Amino acid sequence: MSSKEAANMGDISANETDLLGMIKEYLKFEEFEETLHSFEKECKSKGRLLSKPRGNTLKDSKTRVIQKDLLSSFDDGDHRVFFELWTENIPHRVKDTDAEAQGLEFYLYIHFTIYPLRRHPVGHDRAEFEERVSFFRQYLETRGGALSQTTEFLPYYALPFVPNPTVHPSFKELFQDSWMPKLRDKLEQFLSVILKPSNSPRLMTLYKEGGRSTKEATQQLQLQLAESDRRITSYVRKFNKMQADYHNLIGITAELVDSLEATVSGKMISPEYLQNVCVRLFSSQMRQSVMQSTDFTRPGTASSMLRASIAPQRPKDVPMLPSLDYEKLKKDLIEGSERLQSLLLQAMRWRLTRSLPGEQRDTVLQAYISNDLLECYSTKEKTVLHLMRSTNEIVRQYMARLINAFASLAEGRVYLSQIPILLKHLTETLRKEEKESLTRENVLVALQKLSLRRSQQTAMIADDLIGWLVDELQDSDCLSDYNLEYSAALLMNLCLRTKGKRKCAENAKHVLKVLTDLLGHENHEIWPYVNGALYSILCIPSVRQEAREMSVEEILRCYIKEENPNLNRQIEFIIKQLNSEEGPESDDEEEEDDNDEDLMEIDIDKEEVLQPQHRELSGESLLTTEYLGLNLPFLIFHIYFLSYS
Repeated sequence: MSSKEAANMGDISANETDLLGMIKEYLKFEEFEETLHSFEKECKSKGRLLSKPRGNTLKDSKTRVIQKDLLSSFDDGDHRVFFELWTENIPHRVKDTDAEAQGLEFYLYIHFTIYPLRRHPVGHDRAEFEERVSFFRQYLETRGGALSQTTEFLPYYALPFVPNPTVHPSFKELFQDSWMPKLRDKLEQFLSVILKPSNSPRLMTLYKEGGRSTKEATQQLQLQLAESDRRITSYVRKFNKMQADYHNLIGITAELVDSLEATVSGKMISPEYLQNVCVRLFSSQMRQSVMQSTDFTRPGTASSMLRASIAPQRPKDVPMLPSLDYEKLKKDLIEGSERLQSLLLQAMRWRLTRSLPGEQRDTVLQAYISNDLLECYSTKEKTVLHLMRSTNEIVRQYMARLINAFASLAEGRVYLSQIPILLKHLTETLRKEEKESLTRENVLVALQKLSLRRSQQTAMIADDLIGWLVDELQDSDCLSDYNLEYSAALLMNLCLRTKGKRKCAENAKHVLKVLTDLLGHENHEIWPYVNGALYSILCIPSVRQEAREMSVEEILRCYIKEENPNLNRQIEFIIKQLNSEEGPESDDEEEEDDNDEDLMEIDIDKEEVLQPQHRELSGESLLTTEYLGLNLPFLIFHIYFLSYS
């Protein structure tokens, strides 16, 4: 017998001993004394070993450690450690269905959010507090949303938006000396019940857990099966209709060929025949009206009707938004209170994002540009754009959102490109703002859109934005999927330029390491950007040489998988570029500047932190009430009409 076979036999023997021991434990637990006696006697006669009952000593010890660690992290205010342990050790069925557990979890999030304020009411770390507020807000928008209809918890949904909760009357109780010890007692009692080890035998535990997981898996498969059945029915219906239309079309085509052959022999085609063909081509809803209203004896009628049936529908006329007093608006944007500035920035953005694509949105954008809303051509020391440096976070965020909205439209990018100090403001904000702030996110997205223009690419490369992006992407696990995708897309755009490639060549090893690591990221949306950047920089000989020394080809081949043919094809192109002896460094500097696409996303308006107070004007009502301008063409027409009426 080989050593491998002996090892396998040993594993089987150990497993059998353990299983027999569990059976003995179960029989003893259920007090099947006669059966247990017979079982032990037969095992002994057959030479089968029984494992000794393990008891709950190990489980008790582990439970006590977990409980101790949870309470310790509660006392230390370490929210990350606490909720990691909480997620791993508190059963999902308890957290998701038990009202007491849900309430306790809610107050625990509050405890960790206000912990810096309780520890240091004066002079606390503002950045740490804001990070905890962001953590709490994320909870409220996900798991915590279930309690938003409960009166007890409703006031605390305002906590993330209160600058100083310590002085707010709604949160007075949270800062009393007795609040934290009471919460700790509740937590300790809860843990002692939930983490109490079970006395049931191991065989029963295995059966319960296995049965539950099987049941959940079965339910999930049933849901997927129902959804698949629904889709199949829909696809079969569409296929049958398409097949019927195809057969109908083939039949009509054959008849038309016969008719053309007949006309060669001098036979005439009657209007009734044409009518019959057209009716068969039209959809059933149109047939009745076609037969009643169309004169098929008129030449060209049939073909015109057919072309009209597939012509795109003309959009309905949409109303134009009223014009505004932009001078007054810009004055209040610069000199108004921070709340008014935020409300105006929000309203101006909504005009762009909520207007209908096409003529209405184009008119809004042209009005902003012609009235120089961002004061591109102003010589004043302080302009609207300086709101990017406001001390108020909401003002900065809403200014960044408005710039992102401008950058989403081709004409808006042209306008922004004419503002000399814009990129300086944006890159400065990008480096200063916290990693997951909405201000930074909107600035990043705006920069990616602006990088479609060569003049902006050049300025970004000169400002060493490539180095900053590579450092950010090195720590990709700390980035949201949204930020990760836009960072990778921006890096690729900058790497398409010769200057960008040469900038990467200055630190080729670091850049190659980061890019190849990103191919293993779970977010597959970044693959085209990462591959595009890799392919671009490998046209530089020094980068290719560094890649060969780093065995980049072997690393790339590790990512080739059968289920990803698109990725495989891209990787093969990169490897081919890597192994080429000569690579073109020129990137055709005369290439067209922009792709002229509009890129407006709904994410620009997500997570609005500014909500109007009672009877406070906001949005379009604020603009049309306080800043309504004169529509000169309308006034001229009106005066002309009155003078001649």
